[in-house]
Order: sequence, then C-alpha cells, then structure tokens
Amino acid sequence: MRAVILPGDKKVVVADRERPEPKPHEVLVQTKASAICRSDMSLYYGNPIVGGEAAETGDVVPGHEAAGVVVAVGDAVTGVAVGDRVAAHLAVGCGHCEYCGAGYTMLCPDWKCFGFDFPGGDAEFFTIAARNALPLPDHFSFKAGAVLTDMIGSQYHVQKKMGVSGNKTVAVIGLGPMGSAAVLVAKGFGARVIAVDILDERLEQARVLGADDIVNSRDTDAAEAIRELTHGRGVEVAIDCSGNPAGQNTALDAAAKLGCVAFVGESRATEINPSDQILRKLLTVVGGWYFPLGEWPEILRFIADNKVDVEAIISHEYSLEDAEQAFAAFDRRETEKAVFTWS
Repeated sequence: MRAVILPGDKKVVVADRERPEPKPHEVLVQTKASAICRSDMSLYYGNPIVGGEAAETGDVVPGHEAAGVVVAVGDAVTGVAVGDRVAAHLAVGCGHCEYCGAGYTMLCPDWKCFGFDFPGGDAEFFTIAARNALPLPDHFSFKAGAVLTDMIGSQYHVQKKMGVSGNKTVAVIGLGPMGSAAVLVAKGFGARVIAVDILDERLEQARVLGADDIVNSRDTDAAEAIRELTHGRGVEVAIDCSGNPAGQNTALDAAAKLGCVAFVGESRATEINPSDQILRKLLTVVGGWYFPLGEWPEILRFIADNKVDVEAIISHEYSLEDAEQAFAAFDRRETEKAVFTWS
C-alpha cells in the first residue's frame, strides 16, 4: 500500500508499505479520508508534540483524523463488521484503568496515539482497536467523519462543559481549523460569536461560518474591542485556539467576571497574571483536548440536528501522492483544513 512518512526537517515521503493485518481486537480500515492537523506539523518539523519513541523515529505514518470502510476484523472482534463505515478515535488506552472505563482513553497512563505512536490514516489502509472504530452513519461523508474526530468533537466536548448556549456570547481567538470548528459548534449551540484573528481572510471565513462580529487583533486591542462589543462586560466564554501567549492573555482579559476560558491551542509556555486575570474575576479555566468515546453518538446527533456544515471548514483536498505539496502548503498557511481523499 502507499503511505506517507514524515522523516522531519520538512521532508515528506510517499512510500510503499506492507498492508497491515489486524490483531485479534483490531479492525483493518480502507481509508477514504484523512485530514491534516496542525499537530501533524510537529512530525513534519521533527519535534513531535505527542507520542513516544515511535513518533521520534521519523518513520511512523501520520494522520490522526481518518475515516473509511472496515475490510477485515480480528478474531476477537465483536460489534464491528466488514463493510462498516467508521471514523478513528485517536486515543487507544489500556482498557482497564479508571479513565478508560469512563471513555477518556486519552487520559490513560499508557495511552497510545493514532498517527504518532502507531501508523495513522495517511495511508491506503490502517488498523485501529475495534473499540476505537466509531460508527459513521451513511448521511455523513467520510470527509465529515475525519474532521469530526478531532476538531469538531473536541470543540463540542469543551463547549458543552462550559455551558455554551443561546444566552451566551463566545469569543474565539485564533481562526485556524480549530478556531473555525469552534465558531461552527458555538453557533450550533445558538451562541453569539465574536471571532478574533490577525488575518482578514480568516476573519471573513469566520463570518461565512456564522460569526456575528469580527476583530482584527493586529490593528486593535482585541480584549478592549470585545468589551466594547459587550457593553463593557466581557464574554461569558472565551476560547483560545491559537496557542499563542497573546491570544491566551486576550482570552483571560476578555472574559467577564464569573466567566469561563478554555485553552485549546497547543502551547508550551505562557506568562499570565493569575490574580487580576483569574482570581479577582472568579474565572473557570479549562483545558480543551479531545472527547470521550461514549460522547460520539451525542456529537453526531448535535451535528445532524443543528445542521452544522462541518465540511465548510475544509479548504483543500489532495490525493496521497501529492502529500509533499499538501504539507508544504499547510505549513505556509495557504490552506486551512486540508484532507487526503480516495474515490
């Protein structure tokens, strides 16, 4: 089979690899869509943000947002059959700890990440634990299934936790693919959305996706602009998807007293002022990172019932053979959400 390999240093190789065979509790999936995520770029650069030794070898197949059709199942698999349409939940846990029992496999002390610790979806076939093969109804495309497994699912989980609803205003800071997903989900919940970025084209895309107000933080103090748009009060919910210290501080500064702030963009270090930004405002600050296995049916219902157009965040489609071009364009931010597709 053909598969993408990211050796690091912005190198991309499309190589022949042996088609995997499912282990007793695994399924083999023929890939139909696999999306590029900003965290994949850590493999592209050679500095993986998650994963263990396998991710650091530069020899693992990337792609942790994938969907396809089951073509074989392991001897011990029940509940998943050949021909099923599935999407892959990226976190494979031990299956026995308290976090796995609650469906939070990404919190398992021994968890492994699809596309980092073991081969991902940027290939013609992939294997995944049967319990991580999420059923994908016929009315969802494979492209939708791929993007639902990370950005949309992650945003649904964190916004549900923060109680986003029609009587709240949500500020989304950083309008890359995750920020676009945040706008879509917040509008699905019925909230008023203020979108913040430094790029006009991303702000216009956010407006197309449903944002009620836009703020260019290159030209203005974003927190002050948000306060002006909310009669000096600030927003009930602020979501930073940038991972940038300026964006994270904007989220804290723009949040109203008794409000909620979510840090979703990956980040290694940020300097904040807890006393003024959190304590004196009695803020709730949460981390947003993926969703538990059992929430998948709820996510599908939310998207279908509220007619959320998840494919609207996909800007480009590529064949696997064009992977070098796809990753380079994504790196230059010439694309937003890009997806490899198969007919």
